[in-house]
Amino acid sequence: MVDKNETAVTKEGAGNNNGAEQSSRYISRLTKDTFALVLAGGRGSRLYELTNWRAKPALYFGGKFRIVDFPLSNCINSGIRRVGVLTQYKAHSLVRHLVRGWSHFKKELGEFVEILPASQRFSEDWYQGTADAVYQNLDIIRSEMPKYVLILSGDHIYRMDYGNMLAEHVQKGADMTVSCLEVPIEEAAGAFGVMSVDENNRIVGFEEKPANPTPIPGQENLTLASMGNYIFNTEFLFDQLLRDAATPDSSRDFGNDIIPAIIRNNNVFAYPFRDPETNERAYWRDVGTLDSFWEANMELVSPSPELNLYDPQWPIWTYQEQLPPAKFVFDQDDRRGMAVDSTVSGGCIISGAVLRKSLLFSNVRVHSYSEIEQSVLLPQVVVGRNCKIRKAIIDRGCEIPEGSVIGFDPEQDKANGFRVTNKGVVLVTRGMLGQPEGYA
Repeated sequence: MVDKNETAVTKEGAGNNNGAEQSSRYISRLTKDTFALVLAGGRGSRLYELTNWRAKPALYFGGKFRIVDFPLSNCINSGIRRVGVLTQYKAHSLVRHLVRGWSHFKKELGEFVEILPASQRFSEDWYQGTADAVYQNLDIIRSEMPKYVLILSGDHIYRMDYGNMLAEHVQKGADMTVSCLEVPIEEAAGAFGVMSVDENNRIVGFEEKPANPTPIPGQENLTLASMGNYIFNTEFLFDQLLRDAATPDSSRDFGNDIIPAIIRNNNVFAYPFRDPETNERAYWRDVGTLDSFWEANMELVSPSPELNLYDPQWPIWTYQEQLPPAKFVFDQDDRRGMAVDSTVSGGCIISGAVLRKSLLFSNVRVHSYSEIEQSVLLPQVVVGRNCKIRKAIIDRGCEIPEGSVIGFDPEQDKANGFRVTNKGVVLVTRGMLGQPEGYA
């Protein structure tokens, strides 16, 4: 049962509750007694040149956001306002974004979003794994004295009320709770850490990226895949991290080391993440490849995307410049500034060009007689006249020369130095165009 001091606040359709009353949000002491750590040091190597100058959590998404905004917004909307962001790989653009967009909280009121870089406080090494990243910040966690520690992956796109997960963690008397997705076995094979559970969702087995995942009891085509989000009782977490740090052959990882070592003798439960209205698998995207990044952005330009960025009850917070509205100019038969089934952000000027099923970030300029289809243009891209671009990702600040044709001939795209995926998505960066790189 939830402690009598916890408060259930009614709010329609907020979060996951696994069949419980769908209007309950637990936000009082459960969330106030929680310290969240967002693991945001990942490189995202499968995104190739798109993460050459930025960490994956700093990558742009959805027209005006960065990926890290999603777990951070989930924390704030869930009532968790003590948050640390652990950074490591090429963190400058991530740190800049956090300082500009997330530094307005008042520590005096018990709320903050702090940046926790790899600073070698406990060893001479940088963060060696997910568990080591938390271990190297034990002193900071102790200084806050939380009752619960919420550990979050910083590079996934989803909306989730962590208050309901915390409530179930407490109700079940768990030492640790693992947030998970019910996914088809073929999708999870070799890609996710997967769990075996009993009839009460207590974890009895955990494998890291197995070739043949264990199915859910009674659902032979599905398995439980870890989302990389965990809740720990704080003292229990300390004990496990200290034990792991003293184990010479550990890889210092929650999935590889911590979870397999504790499931036999401790209360470790799975928490299936489901849509609060349908009780089916909730929206969650790992945009860790060029194809998945392109696909997830393309989903947003559909009339009714599964991810609702327009919900006033669950806003996605971010930093954004003060920009003028998007502008579409010229209305001639052969030179009409227009966009169909597209998302266009502030500061953009579409000058006598046509957009179809495309997503433009801020300050993009598209000049006359150009056509852009099924493409993602990151901030400050300039497209010259008479260009044709299809099924492409254009990185920040690229200046596409007049008359360029991208996305129509894979062999020509490769000859031009662009990266072409197996699904035909074309990545263009400044370096590929012979233009100065570095600003992410």
